[in-house]
Amino acid sequence: MSNAYLRWFTSDEEFPFFIQYGGHETDMELHNHMDFTELVIVLNGHATHVVNNEEFFIKKGNVFVINGETHHAYIDPHDFKICNIMFRPDMLSSTGPDLRKSNGFQALFVLEPFYRNIHSFPSVLALSIANLEYIEALISFMVKEYETKQQGYQTMLIARLTEMAVYLSRQYDTREKGGRGNNLLHLANAISYIEDQYLKPLSLEDIAGKSNISIRHLNRIFRSYYQMTPISYVHKLRLEKACHLLKNSNLSITQISYDCGFNDSNYFTRQFKKAYGVSPKNYRLNLS
Repeated sequence: MSNAYLRWFTSDEEFPFFIQYGGHETDMELHNHMDFTELVIVLNGHATHVVNNEEFFIKKGNVFVINGETHHAYIDPHDFKICNIMFRPDMLSSTGPDLRKSNGFQALFVLEPFYRNIHSFPSVLALSIANLEYIEALISFMVKEYETKQQGYQTMLIARLTEMAVYLSRQYDTREKGGRGNNLLHLANAISYIEDQYLKPLSLEDIAGKSNISIRHLNRIFRSYYQMTPISYVHKLRLEKACHLLKNSNLSITQISYDCGFNDSNYFTRQFKKAYGVSPKNYRLNLS
């Protein structure tokens, strides 16, 4: 087992991005990505994808994302050709808020890679021939941009990576649903709704209704995949927002509590201290 670093592929620290056509004729060593995320599109053939201690069959059209926590490798490759796109995890953080609230984006780029390291989880997205041809055209354009490095190539690559993320997210969202992948889409739907509405009053009934599942099923899949309840996730987002305001504004703690969706400033203070070990007041003082 080995560790892989993005600097092995590119020395450009200002633009931490790398794209290539790849292929494997022999088995690959199990490894993990220490400081980058990898988007993989299988362009031809098939292989066995080893993920941590599990093995999954992958073939032409499969798309998946591997993050730094996951060990993976390919074995038994047959005419196996892929595209590797490697980038820092925050490179897609500047995408439009509508994309980050997309169910497909949450499922493919956030939830799948996160839960793949916790559960046995296969690649779910499999592109049709027509959809794969669209992605192949994008890849060809991106590889050429990356190799020729003409003026503005970085902006062009980020734009094309974003376009690819949108397209793949749409395909994930509209693909035939079933089994565990269906649970992941329900969860992505819930998370997308929560992240859009977390500063407003939210109930389990609201979240379950928007996710088209029962409250019981919502709680079950949330605990299974996220190790917390939906309401705990709402509080987590609100407290992260509070941290941001404590650092970057002069608003009173009472005002911050209301702006972050807490109707009771004393309750906000208790929840903040429980999460971070200090009161909001001391948190702010420690920043100065």
